Amino acid sequence: MEDKKILVVDDEPDILEILSYNLKKEGYNVITANNGEEGLKIAEQELPDLIILDIMMPQMDGVEMCRQLRNRREFDGTLIAFLTAREEDYSQIAALDVGGDDYITKPIKPRVLMSRVKALMRRAGKIDEEATNAHQTAVGDIIVDRERIVVMRGEEEIDLAKKEFELLNLLVSKPGKVFTRDEIFNKVWGTDVIVGNRTIDVHIRKLREKLGDDYIKTIKGIGYRFEF
Repeated sequence: MEDKKILVVDDEPDILEILSYNLKKEGYNVITANNGEEGLKIAEQELPDLIILDIMMPQMDGVEMCRQLRNRREFDGTLIAFLTAREEDYSQIAALDVGGDDYITKPIKPRVLMSRVKALMRRAGKIDEEATNAHQTAVGDIIVDRERIVVMRGEEEIDLAKKEFELLNLLVSKPGKVFTRDEIFNKVWGTDVIVGNRTIDVHIRKLREKLGDDYIKTIKGIGYRFEF
């Protein structure tokens, strides 16, 4: 992903260092700026694929920087994600109102950061869909990362047991498809493993407890499907 350029704008050196390190580790070309005015100049020069910027900055805040970028045609296809404090609901609304594509709340968790960046890039067609799908599936606000064995719901990391993860991974592989109970048994537990008839139901119940009741629908007498 070295050809994908990300500009990170924040007035806190520690934040810049953490974000730069994790993004570079994933192969992105990372540029940084310490404030909105500097960020605007660098954006004009570099034309990044994604800009990650803090809302509260000296000289020019993130909302104003985003507003100026969105008024220029060359940034129509540029992704913009804001960094906001968790309690700043008003800032999050303002960020989206001026054309932000997403926001990431502080304190920043590297896994959350990378999942959100990849989801944004994929949504905008800026990364190879086939390469991404090799290890990651995003359906609605659920992201299943098979490489890291991680499931995200929005910015929340969901802790799943091994079979819960495998079951969810199967269901999200084809959203809307009804997986029969036999299919689930064969693909998650294998034909050589003998389990009780209630095993699937128990694992589905646990997934609903952790994800919420809206994602997995029971098709009576047949099986289950993932909805979004």
